[in-house]
Amino acid sequence: MPVNIDDPRVRRTRQLLMQSFTELLIERKNLHSISVQDIAAKATVNRTTFYAHFEDRYAFLESWMREKFQKRLNEALPDSSISDMGSLRTLILAVFDFISRIRQHMTPADSQYERLFESAMQRELYQLLFKWLSEASSSPSKEIVEATAQIISWGIFGSALQWSRDSQDRTIEMIVRDVLVVVAAGLAPVME
Repeated sequence: MPVNIDDPRVRRTRQLLMQSFTELLIERKNLHSISVQDIAAKATVNRTTFYAHFEDRYAFLESWMREKFQKRLNEALPDSSISDMGSLRTLILAVFDFISRIRQHMTPADSQYERLFESAMQRELYQLLFKWLSEASSSPSKEIVEATAQIISWGIFGSALQWSRDSQDRTIEMIVRDVLVVVAAGLAPVME
């Protein structure tokens, strides 16, 4: 039976599991050595409770990453709003910074989770952009707004990911400036 995520007890338990995982991650410095049993024990719940909230370890990790990424985006854009090129630049910078920091903490043994984390972050970015474009766009077509949000989110995310994997001979400020120019051009048809 699925849990009701609006129930305060469910939210508290999920938050306790997330916090316990974060503490274990700080202690151990890698993802692969942390088991469901470790997370449940640290949270002082049993494994059954863990599985009542999350289908498996991967669903938990995806949820954890989405929460961390949402928190970073909310810190960068407190009202979750993109209103101008300045806030769009702030968003792009936050994505680059977050991905760079995550990659610094990934060990070779953690690489099995890389795609899972990437997918979770890209979906969050898409949803934020889609929400913003739906409210701000002059385009009457929902399909065009969806396509634009998809292309722009992948453009920002893919650029940040590639930059984090390369030798980073360009500063974050330089690459963010260039990505902003391209993103702004991509947004022009729906923002006119």
